Amino acid sequence: MIDKSPKTIPLFIGGEFVQSKSSDKKEVYDPSTNEVLSYVPYATSQEIDKSIEIAKEAFKQWREVPVPERARLFFKYQKALKDQQDDIAKILAEENGKNFEDAKGDVWRGIEVVEQACHAPALIMGETVENVSRNIDTHSILQPLGVCTGITPFNFPAMIPLWMFPLSIVCGNTFILKPSEQDPHTPNKLAEIFQNCGFPKGLLSVIHGGVDTANYLLEHPTIKAVSFVGSAQGAESVYKKSSASLKRVQAFAGAKNHMVVMPDADKDQVIKSLTGSSCGAAGQRCMAISVAVFVGSSSDWIPELKESLAKLHPSSWKDKKADFGPLISPASRKRVLSLIEKGKNEGASLLLDGSQFQSKHYPKGNFVGPTLFDHVKADMSIYKEEIFGPVLLCVRVKDLDSALEFINNNPYGNGTSIFTSSGSHARKFQHEVEVGQVGVNIPIPVPLPFFSFTGWKRSFLGDLHAYGKQAIRFYTETKTIISRWPETENQGSKLNMTIKMK
Repeated sequence: MIDKSPKTIPLFIGGEFVQSKSSDKKEVYDPSTNEVLSYVPYATSQEIDKSIEIAKEAFKQWREVPVPERARLFFKYQKALKDQQDDIAKILAEENGKNFEDAKGDVWRGIEVVEQACHAPALIMGETVENVSRNIDTHSILQPLGVCTGITPFNFPAMIPLWMFPLSIVCGNTFILKPSEQDPHTPNKLAEIFQNCGFPKGLLSVIHGGVDTANYLLEHPTIKAVSFVGSAQGAESVYKKSSASLKRVQAFAGAKNHMVVMPDADKDQVIKSLTGSSCGAAGQRCMAISVAVFVGSSSDWIPELKESLAKLHPSSWKDKKADFGPLISPASRKRVLSLIEKGKNEGASLLLDGSQFQSKHYPKGNFVGPTLFDHVKADMSIYKEEIFGPVLLCVRVKDLDSALEFINNNPYGNGTSIFTSSGSHARKFQHEVEVGQVGVNIPIPVPLPFFSFTGWKRSFLGDLHAYGKQAIRFYTETKTIISRWPETENQGSKLNMTIKMK
C-alpha cells in the first residue's frame, strides 16, 4: 500500500532509489477521493544525464552476458511478479483508480510479456542460408542497440512498462523508463522487484517528469530507440522528434474501436461484451470498444443494452462490488463531461446519462457513470474524438458493406470486432476491414505477447508493429555477414564482408 503521509517519491538510478534534487514537484492523487498520496519530482537534466551515462556503461558488460543467463534472471523476475501480484495491484488501484480485478489484470498482462522475455534464447537466433550465390553463404546475427527509452501512459502503469523494458533488456540493451507522472508508484515498485532479482545495477532506470523530461530523452544522442504509448497528438510528436534524431521509434497512438453487431449474433453475448468492453477501466484504454455498429434489426437490442449498462456500479477499488473506478483526474472528468454535452448539442440521442453521477461514499472522486448515445453520426465530436471515458456510441447501418465503409473511413485502426454466427460474414469482415487487430465474437482482440500488437493508420507510427515477437527485432540490429569461400584451396582462409543494417 502507498504511505498515506505525502512524501516525495524517489527516482531509480543505477540500481538504487535516490531523492531528486529538483524543486519542480507535482501532486499524485487518489482518483477516488482526490487526496494527495505523494509528490512526484520532475528530474533535472543532470539526473537524466547521469542515468543515461550509467546505462551506457552498464551496456558494455551486459551485452556480453550470455543470452541464457539473461533469460534465467527473467525467470526469477517472472516468479517475483507473480508472488507479489496482489501487492502491486493494490498500489496500482489506489493511484490509478481501477477496481482490484482490473488492476490484477493489468499486472498479469505485463507478467505475460516477461514470460516472453524468458524465451529470448530462441527468439534472437539469427539466420543462415548457404549458397545465396555461387560459393557465397549468408549469416545474420542479432545484436543489441545500446541505451533505449520508453515513455508510458497512466492507464496501464504495470502492463505497458512491462511491454518495453523486459524485452529490451533481455536483448542485451539498457533502459530508461519515463512513466506517467500521474501514477508513478507502480513503475517504482516494478523497478524495486527487478533489482531484487539480482540484475546488474544500471540496466534499468526510472526517471519521473513531464513533457520536458520526455523531450530531453527523445533528443538525447545516446538514446538509440524509443517506445511510446499515448495519445495521437503525443505519438505524432514523439515520432517526429525521435525520427529527427535518427532513432528507432515505435509510437502507439489513439483509437476509435468499433464492434459490428450482425442480426444473426448471440444477443446475450453481444450485450454482455459491449457492457464490459465499453466501461471496463472506466473506458480509459486504447482497446476499449467505444462504438457499436448495429446492422439492420440488431438495433432492436439497444434498449436491453441500456438496461445492462445502467446496472453498472462505479466506485472505489476498495468497494468489492465496483464494476469500474473513477477517471484518472478532474481534468479528464471535465473533458469527458464536455464531450457528453457536445454529443447532446450536436443531435445524438442520449439514452443513458452518466454525467451527473456522484458516488455516495466517494463524493470527491472523478467518477462518470455509464453513458449511452444512439443515432451517432460520423461528423459529431463524440465520434471524431477519442473520449477515453465510460461512453458508448451506437451507430445504425443497413448492411455489412455499410458497416465496413463506416469503419474504414475512420482515421484510426487499432482494434475492431464483429459478432455474428455466419462464417462468411466473419471472413468478409476480417479480410476487408482496415484495422490491425480483428476479433470475431470477442470484444477486445488484444494479442498475447508472442504475436505483434498491430495498430494501423493513425493508431501507430514507427518502423515495426512491435511489443510482441517483433519487439525482439526492434531492440536489436541485424549484422549480416556475407562469406565468400576462395575458388582454390591454396588461396587461404575465407574473406568476410560485414554490412550493418538498422
